[in-house]
Amino acid sequence: MLIAFFVNDLEREHAGYTTTVLAHQAAMRGHSVCYVTPFDFMLRPDDTLWVHARRLPKRKYKDREDFFATLKSPKMKVEAIDIAEVDVLMLRNDPSIDAETPWAMEVGVLFGREAVKRGVIVLNDPDSLGRAINKLYFQSFPAEARADTLITKHEADIKAFAKEHRGNIILKPLQGSGGSGVFKLDPGTKSNINQIIEAIGRDGYIIAQAYVPAAKKGDIRFFLMNGQPLVVNGKYAALRRVASADDIRSNIHAGGKAEAVEIGETELRVAEMIRPKLIADGMFLVGIDIVGDKILEINVFSPGNLNSCSRLAGVDFSVPIIEAIERKAAIAAQYVHSFDNSHLAVL
Repeated sequence: MLIAFFVNDLEREHAGYTTTVLAHQAAMRGHSVCYVTPFDFMLRPDDTLWVHARRLPKRKYKDREDFFATLKSPKMKVEAIDIAEVDVLMLRNDPSIDAETPWAMEVGVLFGREAVKRGVIVLNDPDSLGRAINKLYFQSFPAEARADTLITKHEADIKAFAKEHRGNIILKPLQGSGGSGVFKLDPGTKSNINQIIEAIGRDGYIIAQAYVPAAKKGDIRFFLMNGQPLVVNGKYAALRRVASADDIRSNIHAGGKAEAVEIGETELRVAEMIRPKLIADGMFLVGIDIVGDKILEINVFSPGNLNSCSRLAGVDFSVPIIEAIERKAAIAAQYVHSFDNSHLAVL
């Protein structure tokens, strides 16, 4: 099986990233692996879709670092591949970091749709990813699972919302991720509200979200696969992300710290509430961020921290993910044209 991993660019990839972990696991299981970026698609005059891919040599790698070093090697050749030869295309880019090259934000979605037409399994389903390109998608999940949220560009709306919540709110941009542009407002910092609204509003709509007090303990990153919690030997793919003392953001790359966490009835109930929509949308692998009994974020593009979850739990969560992909490919081969991509994505 040939699995292609679509990423923003190779420069921003790292050996410990979830994409590398999954690609390495696929290679260890004997599959061919290649990487594709927004620059690499080619729709030819004969209507065939090709990619300029970096296909890793099919050999045994000493470890993940060896695998990643091979990928990054200057000797790595770019090979033109007909997308019809690809069995699975995993869309693992983060559109929000392509702000300086806005043309690249939807490339994975656009050509992912074209790949589906040519018989490729695309994960997550590109049609639904197209609707999830900004945080408005989050509002389509059950209100019971979400913190009270307002989306607007009007200053008066935000101030009224803040007053309703006694000044305790979070402000962030509608488009973006990774904790960029996130501000916490409380009675002690309310004098800064005008500047915060102006700073965020320059780039579009603003999300005002009720502050959940449980956030003081950090949030829980929880992986769901095929709409269900990802679990191995009774251990869930999850961790608690705790913000540093001088930052409200718990994102690991923003200074947050990863800690082991026990998943209980509250987290499982929240996951169950959003399961139907994840399945309906063909969302194969998702990372949800839970605070208390509320979801603050749903990462459907490139959920990270899988490696840290494995390390903290003492199991390898990449194995069932690749096994699930193998199963989807086997179903697609046995029942040709019997399932559309969104259904196959969550089988």
